[in-house]
Amino acid sequence: MNFGVVQFPGTCDERDAVLACERVEGASAQLLWHGETSLDGIDAVVIPGGFSYGDYLRVGAIARFSPMMESVARFASDGGVVLGICNGFQVLCEAGLLPGALLPNVGLRFVCRQVGVEVVNAETSFTRACEPGQVLSIPVKHTTGRYYAPGVELERMEAHGQIVLRYAHDGNPNGSSNDIAGVSNEAGNVMGLMPHPEHAVDPLTGSVDGLTLFTSMAVARV
Repeated sequence: MNFGVVQFPGTCDERDAVLACERVEGASAQLLWHGETSLDGIDAVVIPGGFSYGDYLRVGAIARFSPMMESVARFASDGGVVLGICNGFQVLCEAGLLPGALLPNVGLRFVCRQVGVEVVNAETSFTRACEPGQVLSIPVKHTTGRYYAPGVELERMEAHGQIVLRYAHDGNPNGSSNDIAGVSNEAGNVMGLMPHPEHAVDPLTGSVDGLTLFTSMAVARV
């Protein structure tokens, strides 16, 4: 199992994402520069958090035009597994690989804290190592993390099992619609979430719950 972690100018969590992927038994990981196009030998793609292109214009709006994202879009259309974390989630929405959009937090402030995240759909390529209703302890750190989609779209997503994660225990940190923390595309092979699972893979951080997402991605390849 070989993970590819995309790196844009301004990305800041790519090294942590690589280390998280490498904690999966039998897995390896490598950085993929945004200006390249090759995904040869890559089994799953992770688009990590940070501030791609300084969040200029609009978060994720410039990164989505990079050559690597064209390859990621083809990879996803062929059934490849793609995970977007925080800024990566924003990039995937801007690229049209996920529905909805990420808007400024209702408090218009940067939020950084540990949150409980409930697994709503445990049958995706990203949650197969989880139990339905399981609450994962994972940190968030963002200013533009309020997930939004029109009501009709949210109903359609609910019906198709695309709501994968929700903030638990009334712990919505940003005002996301329906407490949504993570969503998938209709095919179920692309997912984005605002919490940072790569920062919850070591007991020293107080939680290893984030590792279940990376483990699930490896299981999806078996």
